[in-house]
Amino acid sequence: MRSPFVRCVLVLMALIVLTAGPVFAQAEAPAGPNSGDTAWLLMSCGLVMLMLPGLGLFYAGMVRGKNVLSSLMHSIIALGVITLQWVIIGYTLAFGSDVGGGVLGSLEHLFLKGIGPDSLSGDAPNQIPLLVFVTFQGMFAIITPALISGAIAERIKFSTYIVFILLWSTLVYDPICHWVWGPDGWLGARGALDFAGGTVVHISSGASALVFCIVLGKRRGYPSGELLPHNLTMTVLGAGLLWFGWFGFNAGSALTSGCSAGLAFTVTHIASAAGMVGWLIAERIHSGKPSVLGGASGIVAGLVAITPAAGFVEPMWSIVIGLGAGVFCYLGVQLKHSLGYDDSLDVFGVHGVGGIWGALATGLFATVGGAGLITTGNPSQFIEQVIGVLASLVYAMVITFILLKVLDAIMGLRVSPESEERGLDQTEHGETGYNI
Repeated sequence: MRSPFVRCVLVLMALIVLTAGPVFAQAEAPAGPNSGDTAWLLMSCGLVMLMLPGLGLFYAGMVRGKNVLSSLMHSIIALGVITLQWVIIGYTLAFGSDVGGGVLGSLEHLFLKGIGPDSLSGDAPNQIPLLVFVTFQGMFAIITPALISGAIAERIKFSTYIVFILLWSTLVYDPICHWVWGPDGWLGARGALDFAGGTVVHISSGASALVFCIVLGKRRGYPSGELLPHNLTMTVLGAGLLWFGWFGFNAGSALTSGCSAGLAFTVTHIASAAGMVGWLIAERIHSGKPSVLGGASGIVAGLVAITPAAGFVEPMWSIVIGLGAGVFCYLGVQLKHSLGYDDSLDVFGVHGVGGIWGALATGLFATVGGAGLITTGNPSQFIEQVIGVLASLVYAMVITFILLKVLDAIMGLRVSPESEERGLDQTEHGETGYNI
């Protein structure tokens, strides 16, 4: 028999284990955001924000010297104007609770109402602060209307441009974002795949850019005048910044720092490289010489096309997507010469065509989190991708056309012929890019 002393020790040890158990259990599953995922999303916000000056440099190098500041301003102003729009109404329209039919979010988060410092997004153990998610998605909302500016460069009124991007973001971007990524959005509910914005960002902006440049009309002297890029070194620098920032754009869209982000990061780089090679091959065959501008454009084409597929395809398929983007987007740029519209910096040819190809390619080659037509013989995914492409194209083009007609009647879209001849840097901003 055990002594009384031994029995007391055993009872005391049992009590310690029983009372400490809940404490140990709590220590194993701490409440709060995942620090690694949060850190990655914070960094991704900065990477995507850097794409705005990158886009500004990419576009500004391709315009004439008298419009370099005007082109830069079109990208930079979006950081100010659309940030405020997103905080006030954009986020709630895109990610608020669905108000019916999967078309638009409610106004529950107007001015970010109900979202505090301790609000969390996602499911444990991969939760992040909701404000970080709001900011990350806001960077997408900012860059999307800025993409359109390349199609209308060198002839658009700055005041009208500001009003346009405000209204366009509210009436076009926010609803399409809700369709795909919002709670119960109708395209997302149907199973359409868009990892980082092929439909939401690039198809919507590319389609709207095509409508805008046609409604606005051609630049004076197009196509016979001297409308050559004034500084391609600036464009190459912009392309490099876009490539760098795009890692946050695509890999950040995983919303975690795990395997999905690693896949998106890897295929983004591969597709961009393949896009550059594909464009230069097509250009060499068609025109006889591969150009620096073609290389920079091919980089962006590859980045655009892999965006919807980034978390859904394996690396070898990203080569196919990138090469296809280089060829298809090069051919898309040639459309403006045969059809006669003046898309100044080839927004539809690169972002519109690249976004369409990327969305369809996702339905062809998906193997991770989806089943593509070619990779698994599944036609339903490809059909859903086609539906998403057509719906976004039609909606963006119709609303943009109506919006432009209203703005033209109220404010006017285009600067005067004298202003266009003198250059928008001086007439719209009172500055010159080069005081030599």
